[in-house]
Amino acid sequence: MAAEIHSRPQSNRPVLLNKIEGHQDVVNVAVLIPKEDGVITVSEDRTVRVWLKRDSGQYWPSIYHTLSSPCTSMAYHHDSRRIFVGQDSGAIVEFHMAEDFNRINFVKTYPAHQNRVSSVIFSLESEWVISTGHDKCISWMCTQSGSMVGRHYFSSWTSCLQYDFDTRYAFVGDYSGQITLLKLEQNTSTVVTALKGHEGSISSLFWEPAQRLLFSGASDHNIIMWDIGGRKGRTLLLQGHHDKVQGLCYLSLTRQLLSCSNDGGITVWNMDVHREEAPQWLESDSCQKCEQPFFWNLKQMWDTKTLGLRQHHCRKCGKAVCGKCSSKCSSYPVMGFEFQVRVCDDCYDTIKDEDCTPLATFHEGKHNIVHMHMDISRGLMVTCGTDRILKIWDMTPVVGCSLATGFTSR
Repeated sequence: MAAEIHSRPQSNRPVLLNKIEGHQDVVNVAVLIPKEDGVITVSEDRTVRVWLKRDSGQYWPSIYHTLSSPCTSMAYHHDSRRIFVGQDSGAIVEFHMAEDFNRINFVKTYPAHQNRVSSVIFSLESEWVISTGHDKCISWMCTQSGSMVGRHYFSSWTSCLQYDFDTRYAFVGDYSGQITLLKLEQNTSTVVTALKGHEGSISSLFWEPAQRLLFSGASDHNIIMWDIGGRKGRTLLLQGHHDKVQGLCYLSLTRQLLSCSNDGGITVWNMDVHREEAPQWLESDSCQKCEQPFFWNLKQMWDTKTLGLRQHHCRKCGKAVCGKCSSKCSSYPVMGFEFQVRVCDDCYDTIKDEDCTPLATFHEGKHNIVHMHMDISRGLMVTCGTDRILKIWDMTPVVGCSLATGFTSR
């Protein structure tokens, strides 16, 4: 069922500790049980499983429970040992887990959605189970009565959710690429603002309440950091993946961002450095360097008797330029461009060698990652792949923390 790979790190890269196999379909969510050598998983094969590490070093299922519909999402509250499982049918099922992690008891079913549940969060303070689904809505239900408290509809499928427990603000990502900030209240909700910046569906969100930072990943391969608490509303673009960003985790003590993508990429971003906002792309009917017309500028093409050119944008200054005036490519990590991007010739001449020093490290998970969860206190991470395999990683070599003492500054 599971194989022990390595016991302790030997290099500055993630160390694969265990592989867990046994599910018959894709594992949509896996959660590391705090202070225990255990993992809770939910899968498209309709099962909820709890895996515990045995004396042999291998993980074996101590709980194997089958539901009536594929399991699509999950929330686990460790102090109360309550598990909330979202299903493809739109229902959310609550269980209570025994202290020895060998039994779960059914509590109740919540008719939260009319279609697939994409994300679930449980708030003990308000006794709400909050969820998003493919019926284009967010719902919050009372866990004491099982009744609906409120519901808000969107124009697109809702894909992911984060929640601020103190203020009752919800961040909802959808398939249009928009993130909506809602204030949830009894029987009603208020739209605070909409965050737009991605060109693809939102696939992952992470909220850091202390610094009031929201991180979003999308199918456009990009990550955006939204400074929700800042007066100027600063946003930082991070480009370091070649596929959809499937998981995010911000480590506040070391100021690092951990991200995973669908192609198996694992990236650790150094956020404890000065970073610059990427410029907004400027619009123009002609090249802002050589003034040659773009192909839709028919009047200037006729007046100058020249053919129109294709428009590009310099990633460093944002100006609209032609291909001849932007023939160079360069990385520029201070703006989040870890890979080579197009820059105009003038900006290329200003970029020094030290400006290209990477501000992120890149690692390979060696399976297509669909979900990631991290136990920050222990520096452990679990990834779920399309290969139906769970991988447990020791991330301490790359995130600067100690299994024994917790996080310390490097």
